[in-house]
Amino acid sequence: MAKRNNVVQLAEVKPVQFGDALRERYLSYALSTIMSRSLPDVRDGLKPVHRRLMYAMRQLRLDPNSAFKKSARVVGDVIGQYHPHGDQSIYDALVRLAQEFAARYPLIEGQGNFGNIDGDNPAAMRYTEARLTEVAEALLGGIDENAVDFRPNYDGSTEEPIVLPGGFPNLLANGAAGIAVGMATSIPPHNVGELCDALLHLIKTPNSRIETLVDLVKGPDFPTGGILVEPRESIVEAYRTGRGAFRLRARWEVEQLPRGQYRIVVTEIPYQVQKGKLIERIAEIINAKKLPILEDVRDESADDVRIVLEPKTGNVPAELLMEQLFKLSDLETRFPLNLNVLDKDNTPRVMDLREALQAFLDHRREVLVRRSTFRLAAIERRLEILDGYLIAYLNLDKLIKIIREEDEPKPKMIKAFGLTDLQAEAILNMRLRALRRLEEFEIRGEHKKLSAERKDLKALLKDEGLQWEAIANEVRETKKKFGGKTELGRRRTELADAPAEIEHAIEDFVEREPVTVILSEKGWIRAAKGHLDDKAAGELKYKEGDTARFAIHAQSTDKILLFGTNGRFYTVGCDRLPSARGHGEPIRLMIELGNDQDIVQLEVLKGGRKFLVASDAGRGFVVPEDEVVAQTKNGKGVLTLADKERAQAFSVVPEGANSIAVLSEGRKLLIFPLDQVPEMGRGRGVLLQKSKGDQLSDAQAFVLSEGLPWGNRTIPAAELKFWRGERAQAGRMPEKGWPRAKRFKD
Repeated sequence: MAKRNNVVQLAEVKPVQFGDALRERYLSYALSTIMSRSLPDVRDGLKPVHRRLMYAMRQLRLDPNSAFKKSARVVGDVIGQYHPHGDQSIYDALVRLAQEFAARYPLIEGQGNFGNIDGDNPAAMRYTEARLTEVAEALLGGIDENAVDFRPNYDGSTEEPIVLPGGFPNLLANGAAGIAVGMATSIPPHNVGELCDALLHLIKTPNSRIETLVDLVKGPDFPTGGILVEPRESIVEAYRTGRGAFRLRARWEVEQLPRGQYRIVVTEIPYQVQKGKLIERIAEIINAKKLPILEDVRDESADDVRIVLEPKTGNVPAELLMEQLFKLSDLETRFPLNLNVLDKDNTPRVMDLREALQAFLDHRREVLVRRSTFRLAAIERRLEILDGYLIAYLNLDKLIKIIREEDEPKPKMIKAFGLTDLQAEAILNMRLRALRRLEEFEIRGEHKKLSAERKDLKALLKDEGLQWEAIANEVRETKKKFGGKTELGRRRTELADAPAEIEHAIEDFVEREPVTVILSEKGWIRAAKGHLDDKAAGELKYKEGDTARFAIHAQSTDKILLFGTNGRFYTVGCDRLPSARGHGEPIRLMIELGNDQDIVQLEVLKGGRKFLVASDAGRGFVVPEDEVVAQTKNGKGVLTLADKERAQAFSVVPEGANSIAVLSEGRKLLIFPLDQVPEMGRGRGVLLQKSKGDQLSDAQAFVLSEGLPWGNRTIPAAELKFWRGERAQAGRMPEKGWPRAKRFKD
């Protein structure tokens, strides 16, 4: 048996530069992401998946007055006919269009568990049902009247609309968000009644100023309410450029309690903030003592939002407490505006408010013209048929004779009565019961009515002014149906002035009491009540292998300065330190201190003093205390360090100090005048002690006449004669009998 050779013919292989191939494919991917996934169309405000959902549900006849159908049925139709992607992504899109806390004007009415504002997930698609809302019906209105263009679906088996007729200003009313390749969009929802007012004004005054439009569209209107506290100037600028952000706060109120106490109740939270995570964050703030005047938070929500905040005392103004919570939690957010959309030519660009509104109006005019043309053609066809019916009634007997006697009556009828092919076909398809006398009067009445409508349509298509008046009437009808006088359309987000600065600080209301701040060898910090001595501090419980390192006395209202080996100063409030009942918390959770860095010294912030700081390379300077206070967790850089250099010494410059003592790792001591060291706010400083292969161990400022404090003793000034010199000298070894510690303080 002969062996068959299977020869595979390969297509011609063409050499292509890798960079060119990569560029071509990446560009295709980017364009697909921008136009088919991430950016909405300015005309109907929808992305392809949302548009396909709307159209598929219309094909399933899921109008607002019909029965619900399973969400799985809708998702299946969308996947099978229009959107060949994952079912979960399509269901997620469907769910969001149905969530009243996510969509300002829901396009889908859901039945079942569609999630909640706490962040809980919706039920699976097999358990939920859906149908279109009246808003969606307005978006789809006229789609069967040649209002928009259609294109083949992904497999060519049917067609889908390129854009919806959009009888509702959905882009700005419901907003949009998406991230494409190299660009993104973020559009907050707005009040449709205000949008309609702006559209009507724009029809009358096409070149309206942005300021005038902002008088009508006052700002975003979020489905979850809240209070917009963005200044008007910022709002106008955001709508003028198409980019900006809006500051949104939770709505809250005070409930008075007996004995001068009160509680705060939050009734509305910012848009897209999950209530569950918000309450968890506030609980973390309480546990971390970041807001010591707040004692408890409770969720008493049912169908509405009710978050209860309990302060420790009624002496703290509620406004001050809320200002702190606004800074520390998502009770205040900033919602971005980036009006980046696809225009009618599928070109992505950032529009201002007027351009977005005008694009909607231009689309509505195009839809109006196309629908009117479609209707005019339908009327012309119907009038032609009615004319044929009237001829039939006038020649009924002769017509019946032709139909009865002729094998092919149609050509004979056309020749005998001058009928068109359409008229002859309509007469042949006429029912016998339509031959009664009364039907003739009805036909003449319909003919008269359609003739008048044809006249109006022709006038409309010829006159641009009539077209804009028709569009204005459509906008007025939209406002009447969905505007501020309806429950759905009333404004939910209140507009308020930007809050004024609070004169008092939260620390003013912290109860003042003595505390001992303790930092362990392994970096765990805590605050014990009362002023403990070193013995009592050492007897506190520590983690295995850990022990006390620093213990300083302070007040609960004080702030603590921490100087790190990275040359940075950190500031931590005593009221925010954990209790000494436990082991405390790692200091690295409170400040941005690297794992390879450590704390050099702790000091209570008093203000007005001066500090001496130095590195292990022997360089240092004097810095005012007021210059080292940090405002953030990242601290404040003071001592600039070279590579592999570490901050090593810290000393408070006492009143009347005139000398500096430096000690190296090799126990060389040098004493020189304080005025040889400059005072700086930041820098490397000057060389304090020069030594080859040796590092600075400690440095301190002191009053020479009072002697040098070193460990548990003070060395008299008379004994320091041979160690006094000039800055940047090497120094000499201490005498026998002097302390052997390499630091002046234990």
